[in-house]
Amino acid sequence: MNAIISASELANDLTGTNPPVLLDIRWQLSVAKAAGEPPFDGHAAYATGHLPGAVYVDLDKELASAPGPRGRHPLPDLARFGAAMRRAGVSRGRPVVVYDGGQGWAAARAWWLLRWTGHPDVRVLDGGLPSWEGSLETDAPAPAEGDFTPEPGALPLLDADGAAALARSGVLFDARAGERYRGEVEPIDRVGGHIPGALSAPTNENVGPDGRFLPAEELAARFKSLGATEGTGVGVYCGSGVSGAHEVLALAVAGIPAGLYVGSWSEWSSDPERPVAVGPDPQ
Repeated sequence: MNAIISASELANDLTGTNPPVLLDIRWQLSVAKAAGEPPFDGHAAYATGHLPGAVYVDLDKELASAPGPRGRHPLPDLARFGAAMRRAGVSRGRPVVVYDGGQGWAAARAWWLLRWTGHPDVRVLDGGLPSWEGSLETDAPAPAEGDFTPEPGALPLLDADGAAALARSGVLFDARAGERYRGEVEPIDRVGGHIPGALSAPTNENVGPDGRFLPAEELAARFKSLGATEGTGVGVYCGSGVSGAHEVLALAVAGIPAGLYVGSWSEWSSDPERPVAVGPDPQ
């Protein structure tokens, strides 16, 4: 099963006998903003227009726990996550399609969590909301309660020690922008740099100018050129486990399984005892 779906394919599936549940995961990374500029409100954006039948899911509240020692977006409480998915109508026997405002990071986080907790059929709308050419609606639907119960472990999950070990024994990709990997700038976390041994692989290089994923063969060639060869363990981290999920999704499109270090740099860098590498050299 492909991990992504085009807008035309989705439009066709919505007319089928078992149409997918649609989840709207619009979100933006909260960083320091100019005085008076309000933070992005995903629910307000959803209310102005969303795919027909789509249910809004709050990334910060329902796809993550509160920020803390485990990072800015640690794994959500599974009971809370499961309740949010059932409220949205998610059931094990019905496909799910997730989308966001176009960047793909938030949708990928929802995709990864659902797949990690055992849902067998989840896809991301390639290109997000901007790729949709059909009508939008503003009313919030009230879907029937779903039956999905999270059972974690269906996808590989890395902790800090596992990520450090994989950087030595396999390939650990850093999905952040290159300047953050090199430690030249760090707008959010305590210190800049990267996990020793990790390779820079910015997730924005997995998509074209329209925000859609590059063809699978191009993605496969990119990752293989960076060391993700057959038989090699692959893992990904980012700032807080959101853009890293997008890179795991890109790897899945390329046919390469990969683990996600959810705590990512926000967890790693919070502990002054953990080593930090700077510059372009992985070590």
